[in-house]
Amino acid sequence: MKSSRLISILLLLQTRGRMTAAQLAEELEVSVRTVYRDVEALGAAGVPLYGDAGHAGGYRLLDGYRTRLTGLTTDEAEALFLAGVPGPAAQLGLGSVLATAQLKVRAALPAELRGHADRISGRFHLDAPGWYADADETPYLPAVADAVWHSRVLHVRYRRWREPTDVERRLEPYGLVLKAGRWYVVAGPGPRTFRVDQILELTASDEEFTRPDDFELAAYWAAYQRDFHDRLRQGEALVRLAPGVRPDGPMAVAVRDNGRTDEEGWTLVTVPIESVDHAHGEFLRLGADIEVLRPVALRERIAATVRELMARYG
Repeated sequence: MKSSRLISILLLLQTRGRMTAAQLAEELEVSVRTVYRDVEALGAAGVPLYGDAGHAGGYRLLDGYRTRLTGLTTDEAEALFLAGVPGPAAQLGLGSVLATAQLKVRAALPAELRGHADRISGRFHLDAPGWYADADETPYLPAVADAVWHSRVLHVRYRRWREPTDVERRLEPYGLVLKAGRWYVVAGPGPRTFRVDQILELTASDEEFTRPDDFELAAYWAAYQRDFHDRLRQGEALVRLAPGVRPDGPMAVAVRDNGRTDEEGWTLVTVPIESVDHAHGEFLRLGADIEVLRPVALRERIAATVRELMARYG
């Protein structure tokens, strides 16, 4: 809608400063001609918006001009307060900043939207960590976040899983990721991924680095997760699942993709596995509701465990 697009132009210019018509058109996914018409409409409405010609030209707002957030829709106001994550913000040292920012936004909202935002805050709460894991101690998280923000090099002593376990690393921190309650820093050169809770010592430097122009944190993390899962599950197991079994995780995906029902009503499915040791523990959780057909080593391993249990329990 045109009114929504006009508000978007105002907010873009307010937050980013000078922008060309082509940049606005690309951001809003409209034609440059549409941007020209919208800019004329804003000017006719009294918005102090100026256009400069030339290579370094573009549109900008008069210095000091700010628009109030009256253009927010009900859904946008609700989403804004639902996105508040006080726990992670506090870990980053931004707890009070987040609270103050939400207070200012709330004060700027019209009364009807303020009521919706209050209802969201009172009825939804985000708790990212899992049930069975204690929160990681991340004493260096604020320092890492500061280095990310200011593009400063870090020198750390880091604990990894393989020998030698404790290593010295020079990091150029590009960004932070919170995954399932655990913080990761993505850092160059590479880039590579490091768990923040495994940083044993940290020294911040005044040395600045240049973040690659083509680096996108979200795209990197998506590719990193895909690669992680590909490397993690390099084997396969052929299993039968009893009727009525509702598996979860990778097995549920495998059932959806290649599961088929045999003459006894069991589901025959090929499942990706990390290793025989790992699959042994995972499959035993299903008890008599699963039968491993292959690999033979896994079938024999589970059969041996069953014999041991029979002997122990009589």
